[in-house]
Amino acid sequence: MLDLLPLIAGLAGLWLGTELVVRGAVRIAQRYGLSELFIGLTVLSIGSDLPELAVALDGGFRSLGGADVTGIVIGSAIGSAFAQLGLVLGAIGMIRPLLVPTRHLLRDGSMLVGSALLLVLLGLDSSITRIDGALMVAAFIAYLLLLVKQENTVSTTPVTRRHGVARSWIVLASGMALVILSSELTVAAATQLAERWQWPQYVVAIVLVGLGTSLPELSISLTAVFRRRGALSIGNLIGSNIFDTLIPIGMAAVINPLPFARKLLVFDIPYLILLSAIVLMFFQGDAKFTRFEAGSVLTLYCLFVVSKLLTDSTPM
Repeated sequence: MLDLLPLIAGLAGLWLGTELVVRGAVRIAQRYGLSELFIGLTVLSIGSDLPELAVALDGGFRSLGGADVTGIVIGSAIGSAFAQLGLVLGAIGMIRPLLVPTRHLLRDGSMLVGSALLLVLLGLDSSITRIDGALMVAAFIAYLLLLVKQENTVSTTPVTRRHGVARSWIVLASGMALVILSSELTVAAATQLAERWQWPQYVVAIVLVGLGTSLPELSISLTAVFRRRGALSIGNLIGSNIFDTLIPIGMAAVINPLPFARKLLVFDIPYLILLSAIVLMFFQGDAKFTRFEAGSVLTLYCLFVVSKLLTDSTPM
């Protein structure tokens, strides 16, 4: 148990810092009258994914210096994507059935599956190069610009009240500083834990780090569900998954190319694509995400985690 304390402390710092970032960012966005779905897809998803990005950037600079932390970088990003789509969405759906905003489902669903397919295509040569990483970042920026353009078209009149904006920026900056410091502790602790337990870095990252860095999404989604703001929750989770698939790995690869294990191509990423497709299929039904569907998604996530613990017993 003592072995886990540094990792728990790092994850706790990431969670607290992200809570501050998201709180400040949402208040700033609300001042300009942005829609809940847009805030979920952009502000909340990017803000709540700061832990994954911070872990990836820290790992990228460590690998540039000669450290072998590739498993932590890739595993934490993919593990977080699985946890958000399987565990978080499944858990909140079990608590309360969700009404699904279908207006932009084709746009966001296509990007959700397309981002995973892009990762597969770029990893076919067993590496994510700097050019590959730049392409992944560019794909997300293009998607983000599309969201902004469409939001400008359909958004309501901006809110003119500006009281408290300065305080919101201070909260956001404080949260980002805490996230940066905590990411350093998290990567170091996860690397040491993998060596001590003689587990592959990827397994530690996907099971523990990926799950831990998904705590902000769980907190945000639970709050949104209890306040009956399903669009905010679903937008956050879809946006977070697109971000996790493209940005952390892409940014880390821009810093230093990443080796890409074959097992990711033959099992992990295809499983993520399958899970994404099943979730979208459920969403397209009657515009309601039922408890049965949530339970199915949650079961698929648990089966994935068990498979990693039982089969991945050799280093990547």
